[in-house]
Amino acid sequence: MYCKELIKGKKWVCVADGPSDPVTGKRRQISRRGKTKKEAAKRVEDAIRKLKENGIDEKKVRKMTFDKLAAEWLKVYVLTGVKKNTVRIRRKEIKILLRYIAKVNVDKISSKMYQDILIDLSKPNKKRKPVSYARNTIEGVHTTAGMIFRYAVQEKLIKESPTTYAVIPKKRKTVEEIENEDIEEKYLEINEVSEFLDAVEKYGLYLDTEWFYLLVFSGMRSGELCALKWTDITFNKNLVRVTKTLTNETNNMKKYELTPPKTEGSVRTFDIPEYVMNLLKQHKIKQMKLHEAGRLKYKEDFHEANFVFCRDNGYPFAPKNILVRMERLIEKTTIKKHATPHIFRHTHISMLTAAGVDLATIMERVGHEDIKTTMKIYTHVTKKMKEDASQKINQTLVDILNNKISM
Repeated sequence: MYCKELIKGKKWVCVADGPSDPVTGKRRQISRRGKTKKEAAKRVEDAIRKLKENGIDEKKVRKMTFDKLAAEWLKVYVLTGVKKNTVRIRRKEIKILLRYIAKVNVDKISSKMYQDILIDLSKPNKKRKPVSYARNTIEGVHTTAGMIFRYAVQEKLIKESPTTYAVIPKKRKTVEEIENEDIEEKYLEINEVSEFLDAVEKYGLYLDTEWFYLLVFSGMRSGELCALKWTDITFNKNLVRVTKTLTNETNNMKKYELTPPKTEGSVRTFDIPEYVMNLLKQHKIKQMKLHEAGRLKYKEDFHEANFVFCRDNGYPFAPKNILVRMERLIEKTTIKKHATPHIFRHTHISMLTAAGVDLATIMERVGHEDIKTTMKIYTHVTKKMKEDASQKINQTLVDILNNKISM
């Protein structure tokens, strides 16, 4: 070990050979400063010991704040081939974490500090937006944090992840919340479906009829609908095949992306009513004429991609377009529920349940929808059907008894 006095009586620096770099095999010198020679020497010895024990380079760690670590991890994460939408969600979750620990060194983030973040996220806070986070959002933040800190362990920046034993606080529902929880808000009743489709036929714009009839009677996600190509439609068997979904973060028609569906179970083939299939047949005839004109108008800029639902230049519509159209049509009805295109998936589940279709078949048809929501709707509709049947039976018995008494 070599030590040198930098400022007489005030500052010393000591240098010694540490373990060689595990990747390059090159010599690695460790230097530390102190007020005294003894203090500087001890710091060098401690740093070398930590390098030998767990490979942690204190010099590298001192420069690594959480925001730098998160950015470094994200670059590697993108290379794993995850969907752009997934990366977008991870960025949002990182942004939440940065509010708390952006400039904190990774080795200073303790288990308690991290647990306090999860606790704070689970509490309502009027000073921030949103005021409170849903449990699903907090779970997502926790998952992202776990991956980031595991990367830090792998890179020998920390010995153990502070997320390892963390607990996501579970908010216990009050009696009032349980009583006010209304599963019927998650789907449209038959009369509401009828009213909405009436509005579609009366006030609908180009493609509204085809879009919303297909969503109601298929339970497709809007991204799956936008991704449909004519090769996915089998007219002579009334079948639709789902193999992909369309995402478009910027809503720029030329910057869309086709990716596999949400889950493996989302790849599926199902039948649709002949009435809806006829709508698609008529639409295809109209589209062929539009595209003939479009090819002349746009020439080499015409997008030859065979989409079922696209503009006159061949580029597909985005899920955002369907949402905007739906918001416009809902205003033409008396429906007060918070309705987005996703409500038609839940509506389709309720319609299938009412038709007597078993749960396993429903799950397969809609592409393995969230089991919790599906079960709630299935159970609710089934219970309602039993209550209606019971009322009919009771009324029949009353009628029989009344007839007996009057005889």
